[in-house]
Amino acid sequence: MRSRFLSTILALAALLAPLHVAFAAWPDKPIRLIVPSAPGGAPDVLMRALSTQLSQQLGVPIVIDNKPGGSYTIGTMELVRAPADGYTLAYGNVVSLATNRSLLPNVPYEVEKDLTLVSNTLRLVNLMVVNNDLPARTVPELVRYAKAHPGKVAFASDGNGTTAHLGVELFKSMTGTDLLHVPYKAATSAITDLMSGGVQLMMANSPVVAPHVQAGRIRALGISSLQRSPAYPDIPAIAESVPGFEVVSWGGIVGPAHLPKEIVARLNAEIRTALATPAVVERFKGLGAEPAPSTPEEFRELSRRETEKWAKVIKSSGAKID
Repeated sequence: MRSRFLSTILALAALLAPLHVAFAAWPDKPIRLIVPSAPGGAPDVLMRALSTQLSQQLGVPIVIDNKPGGSYTIGTMELVRAPADGYTLAYGNVVSLATNRSLLPNVPYEVEKDLTLVSNTLRLVNLMVVNNDLPARTVPELVRYAKAHPGKVAFASDGNGTTAHLGVELFKSMTGTDLLHVPYKAATSAITDLMSGGVQLMMANSPVVAPHVQAGRIRALGISSLQRSPAYPDIPAIAESVPGFEVVSWGGIVGPAHLPKEIVARLNAEIRTALATPAVVERFKGLGAEPAPSTPEEFRELSRRETEKWAKVIKSSGAKID
C-alpha cells in the first residue's frame, strides 16, 4: 500500500512539474493585448501607455490588437476563445463588464463564467462638450435650450453602452430633456462630426476631447465627477447644477476563464508596479486618468456593483440599442 501511494505521488509530481516550469518561465514570448475599441480612443491610448511599461518589466513585447465593434463584444469574444496561457489578455471596462448585461439583448459571454478579472487599472472622468455654434455656454443653458428644442439636439457617443452614451441618458433622466442619440464606431469619428456640427453634444472620456477643447475647436460645459478636477479646474462639475450627477469610467486587464492563479498573481503584481512608476503616473495624469489598481476580487466586485448601478439607469431611462 505504501509503495502504491508513493508511486501515485511521484506520478502526480511528474505530471505537475511541466506546469510549474511553464508558470516559472512565463512570459517567454510576446503577449497580445486586445483592446475592443478603435485606435485613438481613451482605452487604446491608456493601454498603450501601460503596456509599454509592462513590456519593460516582463521582458517581452506586448502587442496591442484593436478589435472594435459590437459594443466591445467582438474583442471580448476573441479573448473568451483564446487559450488560458497568459499570452492573450484584453482590456475590460464598464461596457464589457457591466452595461452590456443590461443593454444588449444577447451578450455572447458571461463575465463570471468566461473571464478572469486580473486588475482594474484606471478611473476616468468624462467631459460634456458641445459644438461651438450651439447657443449654450453652461449646463443650465444647455438644459433650457434642449427643453425649448425637444429631440433636436443630437448627442454623439463612441458606441452603445459606453459612458458617453449612458452618461447622457442619465443626464436626460435627471434633467427631463429629450436628446437624440447618434452612436459611432469610434470616438474620433464622433468628435469630427461634433466639430463640424453634424451633432451638437457629446460626453466623452477626457483624454479624447480635452486637446480639442484646449485648441478651441469645441467647448466644454462640465465634467462628470462630483467635484471639479484638478486637471481641469476651470470646468464646472455637472453636479453643480444637476445635484448627484456622476459618471466615472473604469477599466482594467482581463484574461480568459481558468487563467492559472500563478499567472494572475504575477500579472496583478506587475500591473501595480507599472501603475506606480512616475512615467505611467505622469502619462495617465496628462490624459486625465487616475491609476487605480485593484485585487482580482476588488475588480470583480466593481464589475458587480457597476452592473447593478447601470441596470437601474438603463431601465429608468429606457436606453436601448440604436
